[in-house]
Amino acid sequence: MKIVKKIADAYYRALGYYPITINHSKFKLDPYHTKFWSRAAKGRWEPQTFKILETFLNIDSVYCDIGAWIGPTVIYAAKKCKQVICFEPDPVAYRYLCWNIELNKLDNVISFNIALADDTAIQRMSSFGDGPGDSMTSLLNEDREKKGVFVLTLTWEAFNDLFKTEKVDFLKIDIEGSEFSLLPTLKGYLSSRKPIVYLSTHAPFLDVRSRREKLRQIIDVMGIYKKCLDEHLRPINIRELEGEDAMNNFCSYIFTD
Repeated sequence: MKIVKKIADAYYRALGYYPITINHSKFKLDPYHTKFWSRAAKGRWEPQTFKILETFLNIDSVYCDIGAWIGPTVIYAAKKCKQVICFEPDPVAYRYLCWNIELNKLDNVISFNIALADDTAIQRMSSFGDGPGDSMTSLLNEDREKKGVFVLTLTWEAFNDLFKTEKVDFLKIDIEGSEFSLLPTLKGYLSSRKPIVYLSTHAPFLDVRSRREKLRQIIDVMGIYKKCLDEHLRPINIRELEGEDAMNNFCSYIFTD
């Protein structure tokens, strides 16, 4: 099997792309993540995320993806909506993100190799997993033994001063724990604009002693919304975000009016 896979990988790399279909939409993807793309095509990677995008996006939507990685949600959303604005600070992942955007000729996508954070600065990131580019690179990881990268961080306010974002209908935030510092800085924007928010929380990356307090801060910010749903689109009480499940697992929620 390993030999067959190596031959297949060599073929797709020579071809220049890996073809897959997700929910009847066809894509050409970079041939260096064939294992991941195959999982996505078979519904084995976050099928609920694609369902959420299907549910909330339409041809007039502006979708903002904070934490785009190599682009699975970006390329999918781009075929469903008017415009995609996305952020991926990890330079390794960002290279593949741009490649996947180009392979699919998605001229409605604007990508930025920066991290949105609570401060405008140069900060170090490293991965909670195997290394740069693996989808787990985080501003939270302070392990100096791990290979890291230095990235530009901007506040949402500073980014908007430069880019003049007029409208965001759907905001996805999946940034490996940095959501706990970013979200409080977004409260004013969210209060005035009320985009639908799809938030992934990563409490296990926090010190266990601070988890409940940090999750309560999320509740304070996102309590401006009338409805909180779980990743299966079931209504839940927002106070579940300070429960044992949210404290000890990686969870996702939708906030909407």
